[in-house]
Amino acid sequence: MIARVFDGKTEGLSRDDVIDNITLYRLTNTAVSSARLYWENKLVFFEPKHIRIPVAVSVFPDEIYAAPRSWAEKAYPRLMHYNRLDKGGHFAAWEQPALFSAEMRTAFRPLRQSI
Repeated sequence: MIARVFDGKTEGLSRDDVIDNITLYRLTNTAVSSARLYWENKLVFFEPKHIRIPVAVSVFPDEIYAAPRSWAEKAYPRLMHYNRLDKGGHFAAWEQPALFSAEMRTAFRPLRQSI
């Protein structure tokens, strides 16, 4: 998705957004540590986790792995929200902040109402 921005397509980010982000990692010398999670993760990443807390899954089309609903239901027995969106990717909160915020609000609204 970031490459598309440099090809002149509008994807929710501007060239300046991307350059600012790269610069932040470069100047703070944190690029390697931010990628460490991916490098060191030796677990079977997509194995169902059987997490028992309420969970919401929003599938953005340009994500690295678009979790199917069948997998999400196995991985999260208390799946309370599942939705496929029209745009966004791995950095959805940065790329599509309005969509991401709307998903968070929709997903967890039932929990707010029960308090």
